[in-house]
Amino acid sequence: MGKSKTVEGMDAEYRKQYEAEMAEKKKEEAENRKILEAKKQEHPKEECAPLFYVLRVVSLIAFFLLFIPAANPARVSGLISRNLSLFTSAISYSSLVSGTGRAFRTGWVSESSFVLLYVSAIVILVGLLGIALGACLSLGNLKLKRLGVLAGLVGSVIAIIGLLLNYISYTQMLGASNIDKVAPIFPVGFFIFAAASVISLIINLILIFALPKADKSMPYEMETRFRLFLMFLPFALLAFVFCYLPLWGWRYAFFDYQAGDVLSMDKFVGFKWFTYLFQNAATKKDIIRVMENTLAMSGLGIATSWIPLVFAVFLTEITNKQFKKVVQTFTTIPNFISWILVYTVALAIFSTDGFINTFAMNMGWISTGTNYLMSDSGTWLKMLAWGLWKGTGWSAIIYIAGIAGIDRQLYEAATVDGAGRFQKIWHVTLPGLIPTYMVMLLMAVAGCLSNGLDQYLVFSNAMNKAHMEVLDLYVYNLGIDGGSIPLSTVIGMAKSIVSVILLFIANSISKAVRGESIV
Repeated sequence: MGKSKTVEGMDAEYRKQYEAEMAEKKKEEAENRKILEAKKQEHPKEECAPLFYVLRVVSLIAFFLLFIPAANPARVSGLISRNLSLFTSAISYSSLVSGTGRAFRTGWVSESSFVLLYVSAIVILVGLLGIALGACLSLGNLKLKRLGVLAGLVGSVIAIIGLLLNYISYTQMLGASNIDKVAPIFPVGFFIFAAASVISLIINLILIFALPKADKSMPYEMETRFRLFLMFLPFALLAFVFCYLPLWGWRYAFFDYQAGDVLSMDKFVGFKWFTYLFQNAATKKDIIRVMENTLAMSGLGIATSWIPLVFAVFLTEITNKQFKKVVQTFTTIPNFISWILVYTVALAIFSTDGFINTFAMNMGWISTGTNYLMSDSGTWLKMLAWGLWKGTGWSAIIYIAGIAGIDRQLYEAATVDGAGRFQKIWHVTLPGLIPTYMVMLLMAVAGCLSNGLDQYLVFSNAMNKAHMEVLDLYVYNLGIDGGSIPLSTVIGMAKSIVSVILLFIANSISKAVRGESIV
């Protein structure tokens, strides 16, 4: 009897243990289901992924076409420049109506038609930016995706409204009193942006119903790699617009083109201007002179490239923090002063009636003033001095950052070994900065043909032009002042190609000497 009770007690204990284990298991399964549901919330259904890919591609193409003149839907008249993009049309009314003065004065077309066209360009631009924003937000979790779909949907509707206004403006051009002079054009870009807007509208409408509901407690989140990509994207777009898009202008090198002409195949001359560059004696002489100036000034810049490094080292050694901040501020500010203002300061100091000459004449040291800016003597050294004054403080920032990254334990170990301040600079700071300096030096070598334009343009005059004119200034003078756009384009192409070659040569040297690549 006692034994039976013991068995029953054991069975009850086992049953209770079994039920506890089952309850624990169910609890784990419930938690796993919650985790899976959370993951589903963060990562929507896979069948939506292709729609997001299409949406991103469409928005990317539409965004790039904003800057392409051939795809401008706002060019509904021959009075509008063929070199105008939709982006420029939307941000500059003066550029849009630059060729319509006579048409407005004579009443061929009403200015209200162009105002409507301008408004339509702004509306299209805003709509496309909304579509692009939606595509960017689609890289996030479910909550961000739904927000991106809403932004893309609104952007698509706005873009379509802008295109309708654009079409109304085109119909008004058709009703112009002198239709031959106004020359209405139905732009190809209208179809391109209309297709992009409609595709975006349809996809976003599908997604708004296809995506599951997001939990209200879910935060707006995005993976780190996507966040970094979106942070980098504006700089990539700026590089595309200002560095790669202008390469489209290289086509002028193959045409017999004059400013204001229309490019057509009857003006195609092939490599005429490339051969002219080497066949014309005067051009060859100018190229040799300009290359001497360019390489000389670049060489002086490379030879003095150590100055910002030394300045950064001594600046970090200043113990008085207030004085250190004052020095760094006053040496960095010149970088933000335009070269026109720098020339104004130079004129006030070194001109015939400037500070130096006025002071010297008042002291009786000289009887007549000398215009030091007009002199051709020491032109290269003068420009080097101005460049150092303007750029040393700014260039030192990267070395100051490099010094901040050096391990403090190295300085502590050097102190324990009895090293003084200059010994620590020589044995710790400078070796720590050498890798950064080598990268900056090699990049300077690779860009030795690109001296810039502004400083040489403002300081150039008839007396010092022979030694002041560098390659960039020569291309500017040849194309803008001389009107020889094809020849200046050829020289600009050659400079770009040589600079790229120098970059890869410098990269090869870096690999051979330091074992590291800078590209």
